Amino acid sequence: MNAELKISRRAFAGGLALLGLRGPALAQGFAGLGESPIGFAPVVSGRTFSFPADHGAHPDFRIEWWYLTANLQDASGSAYGTQWTLFRQAMRPGNDQEGWANRQLWMGHAAVTSARTHRFAEAFARGGVGQAGVDAKPFAAWIDAWDMRGSDQTGDTTVAPLDLKASAADFSYALHLNADRPLILQGDGGYSKKSEREQASYYYSQPFFKAAGHIAIDDKQVDVTGQAWMDREWSSQPLASDQTGWDWFALHFATGEKLMLYRMRQTDGHHYVSGNWILPDSKARQIAPAEIDMMPKAPVEIDGRKLPVAWHVAIPSLALSIDCAPLNAKSWMRTSFSYWEGPIGFVGSHSGVGYLELTGY
Repeated sequence: MNAELKISRRAFAGGLALLGLRGPALAQGFAGLGESPIGFAPVVSGRTFSFPADHGAHPDFRIEWWYLTANLQDASGSAYGTQWTLFRQAMRPGNDQEGWANRQLWMGHAAVTSARTHRFAEAFARGGVGQAGVDAKPFAAWIDAWDMRGSDQTGDTTVAPLDLKASAADFSYALHLNADRPLILQGDGGYSKKSEREQASYYYSQPFFKAAGHIAIDDKQVDVTGQAWMDREWSSQPLASDQTGWDWFALHFATGEKLMLYRMRQTDGHHYVSGNWILPDSKARQIAPAEIDMMPKAPVEIDGRKLPVAWHVAIPSLALSIDCAPLNAKSWMRTSFSYWEGPIGFVGSHSGVGYLELTGY
C-alpha cells in the first residue's frame, strides 16, 4: 500500500466519523445523513437545472452521488446485474482548497451479481489530488481506474453515450451505454422531498440507457446486453433525524415504462413514500403517496439483520399490482456503511426487471 493511499483512507475514515457513522450519531439515520446541514448549501424548490453543468460536482452541498445500475443477460438468457457508484462527501462547510487540504472525500462502490454469487468492491480517495472527481463536459466521473466516461459526442440532456468500467480481484465489467431520450427530473421539477419537513434532494435520472459489453467473474468473461438506469442526487440533509434509511426501486417494465419508488422509513412507522411513473416517450407524472402501497414480504437474514428483499407493490390508479423478487437474496454490500443492493424481477399485472436498494437495516 503506498503512502498516498494510506493517507486517503485515513482521511476518509475521519470524514465518515464526522458524518456520523460511529457512536451516538447513528441516531441520525443511515450513514449519518440526518445530521444538521448548517453551513452547507440548502436544497430549495424552484431550482432551474443546467446541463451539462449539473452533471458535475456541487461542492457546497454535503453529500452527492452518481449511481448506475444495469440489468443484463448473456446469450443463454442468464441474468446479471452491475452497480457503479461514486459518492462525494464534504467534511465541513467552506471553500475548497487544493491538495490534501481539500475538504472533499470520495468513495466508490462496484458490484456484479448473478443468481449464484454477489461480488463487490470499495475504493476511497481524497479530493484535490486527482485520484477521484467529476468533469461536467466531456462528462467523466472516476475514482482510481474505475470510471464512467463520455466524449465530445455525449449529449448534455441525455448524458449519453458513456463507457463504464470497474474491476476488482474477483470481478470486472466494461459496458457501453447509449440513450435516445432525455433525462427525467424526479420529484417537483428535480426537487425531491424526503419527508414532510425540510429534507429534500436535487434528483434527476437517465432511466433509458441500453447497455452492451462484458462482465467477468473469477476471470470467466461473458458478453451481455440489457438496460441501465443512472441516478444523480445531491443534498445537504437527505434524511430527517427520525428517519433510519430507505427502500428504493428502479423498475424497467417489459412494455417500456419505468417506475421509480422510494419509502423513507421513520421511527414512528409513518413512512414517507414517493413515486414517478415514466412513459416510453419520457413523459412522467408524480404518483401521490396515498396511491402507493409498498408491502415487504417475508425477510431474509444476512449478518444478523432481517432484510425485506421481496415486495408486493400496488398502485391502483395505474392498475398495477406486482410481486418483486431478488435475483440473489444475498446481495449484501459489506462496505464501510453496509446496505443491500441487487437486481430484481417482477411479475403480476406487469412484468420486468429492476434494482432494489435497502439501507439502514
